[in-house]
Amino acid sequence: MKPTLRALAAPASAQIRRWVLSAFPRGHSGIDYDRPAGDPGLFGPDSVTWRIHADFPGMLSGGLCALMLQTLHPLALAGVWDHSNFRADLVGRLRRTTNFVAGTTYASRAEAEKLIARVAAIHAQVRGAAPDGRPYRADDPRLLTWVHVTESYGFLEGFRRYAPLPLPAGAADAYYAEVRRVAEALGAREVPASEAEVRDYFAQVRGELRYDRRSREVLDVLARIRLPVPAAGLSRDLFLGAGAALLPDWAGPLLRRGPGRRLQAAVAARTLRAIAPLFRIALDDGVAPRACRRVARDPSLLERWP
Repeated sequence: MKPTLRALAAPASAQIRRWVLSAFPRGHSGIDYDRPAGDPGLFGPDSVTWRIHADFPGMLSGGLCALMLQTLHPLALAGVWDHSNFRADLVGRLRRTTNFVAGTTYASRAEAEKLIARVAAIHAQVRGAAPDGRPYRADDPRLLTWVHVTESYGFLEGFRRYAPLPLPAGAADAYYAEVRRVAEALGAREVPASEAEVRDYFAQVRGELRYDRRSREVLDVLARIRLPVPAAGLSRDLFLGAGAALLPDWAGPLLRRGPGRRLQAAVAARTLRAIAPLFRIALDDGVAPRACRRVARDPSLLERWP
């Protein structure tokens, strides 16, 4: 009998699993993904969002892409600069974002609404002034929209580039239309609901973006992140490069990314694309399958479009 793909991939997928669970440990978020039975949460098993957010390579690389973009908005960056411990705990920030996205995607409606209320309460306390004297507050609808659009753009492009499941026509627009529910619940307004609207939004906001000393320092901290290596022979910079490969064309020059960095990103993207199917094998018992079982659906539904 010929060995199955899962059996052949077992050693590599086991190593990837150890890496993921060491970098992003489970069981500490306090979020209940198993109850109440039948509760579809904010999106449900037939949504585009459940499929896109189930892809770990796309989500991590997309989240890193979003962080790079967010360094370009002086007011959004001021809140991070003044009110977070990013220099010492940027990985912790990634974990908290991961827990929020996972919870609002896959937990019950009550759990998702509780998470949104908790984050909104934190935002209400984050305010101050940027270096140029302009006031900022984290619950400003415009800043909430910026953070949401950069994240949803990164997650979608990460899925499009690295997921084993091809993105069909119309799915991108459906994704943007779905996930804006969370942004609006947090207080964002005029949230783009399609790819065309996201392109228009980026064009409109570009005049507000800057690459300055603070941008450079946060990006330097990001470049020094030392996550464990997901598999033998791979660079620690794999996901960071794969995230940079997702940046929109206009962002690379603004972030001062030269030919060398663009080449590194292209190599990282090809490498992650090649090993991405192993992540599905390694992480087949995460929160997305648990949510499927909560609504009495086979988790394999996430490997195809409804």
